[in-house]
Amino acid sequence: MSTQRTRLVVALGLVTALTLTACGRSDSPAGSGGGATDAEEFSSTDLQGEIEMWAMGAEGEKLPVLAEAFMAEHPGTTVNVTAIPWDAAYDKFANAITAGTTPDVAMIGSTWSGDFAAQGALEPLPESFDTSGFFEGAVGTTLVDDVAYAVPWYVETRMVYYRTDIAEAAGYPEAPTDWEGFQAMAVAMQEQPEVDWGLNLQPGGEGSWQSVLPLAWSAGAVTDDAEGYQFDSPEVLQAVEYFQSFFADGISDPNPPEGQTEADFTSGRIPMFISGPWMMSLVEDMGGDGFADTYDVAPIPSPDGSTSRSFVGGSNLGVFTTTENRDLAWTWVQYLSDPATQVEWYGQTSALPAVQSAWDDPALSDDPKLAAFGVQLETALAPASYSSWTQVAATFDGEMEKVAKTDADPAASLATVQQTADELGTGLD
Repeated sequence: MSTQRTRLVVALGLVTALTLTACGRSDSPAGSGGGATDAEEFSSTDLQGEIEMWAMGAEGEKLPVLAEAFMAEHPGTTVNVTAIPWDAAYDKFANAITAGTTPDVAMIGSTWSGDFAAQGALEPLPESFDTSGFFEGAVGTTLVDDVAYAVPWYVETRMVYYRTDIAEAAGYPEAPTDWEGFQAMAVAMQEQPEVDWGLNLQPGGEGSWQSVLPLAWSAGAVTDDAEGYQFDSPEVLQAVEYFQSFFADGISDPNPPEGQTEADFTSGRIPMFISGPWMMSLVEDMGGDGFADTYDVAPIPSPDGSTSRSFVGGSNLGVFTTTENRDLAWTWVQYLSDPATQVEWYGQTSALPAVQSAWDDPALSDDPKLAAFGVQLETALAPASYSSWTQVAATFDGEMEKVAKTDADPAASLATVQQTADELGTGLD
């Protein structure tokens, strides 16, 4: 899911080129239960007619500005943008796929591609659509059985925010990158005056996998592969036990009040939390003049302080198989993926460009804290695009809540998650 972005990360990572093979268009209709594996090429010349695009949140509200610029470059074309709220988006798409009334193009949540592609709703990318300039982790969110069914539009990742002034008073001039050292710093910070908790860590519940799985990935876990889901590995168990220890040892609040993250951080009551780059301006605005000098960001810790892996989120752009003007649809997607357009889009929305070269623009590369997010993005991962992921994630989130709040056995909880995953399968069979 996305939120209004107020900052942009500076991308420093290298993307491995993605090779796509395609030769012919599928005749599978939306909702037929099996997507195409090849895609017909598209033409951007002599474009005519109109297309409809659905987009969520602030993107849906502001996208008509880019649509106007695109239409000015292509007289005779019309791009109609429908803004829909995030909380209703998934159901709206699901109903449209069933009814065969999907739009031509849409903004798609980064974990939705597998579900939509498995229903035959999305076109695979044409071979000529080059994705080598995008973040590798972001490209991974578009792949279903090694076929790309969308294009990354914008990205985000998570890091540890920490109060440097409180950390230094606790004896930590820098944040440790290993699990033991990181937890020791949280304990030391908690012992400082007017600090109640060492770390604001989500105690399970909806979306908590975005905090827990990066710990597992940083421990070397593979939570999904060609064989399906892999939640019952020693590395995942190690990560969940580490996650639980923050609550069991009284370092994190198992029942935190909602909507207090920024206030607790700026007051120093809870001097650490995990979130994305959009939180930078929020805490700086709340903290007032000079607050930017009192905090920094650090990578997600790993067991030995080596490779840190966070979650890469954001949204993608997909073309639906029901489109009757695919040339215009794909050209519009290509336009939104152009580095210059992405720089302009950042200026309008502060959304994080998925195209790396867009981040070389001077307007986007001056903040050293943002550079740290760029480094984190180099190794950021996302779950596989399995159509069953939404249901598996819900089970995982529920079990993590038990682990955090009721001291449930991590091994038993992961066994429950794995059983659910095995019963549901990947949806790619």
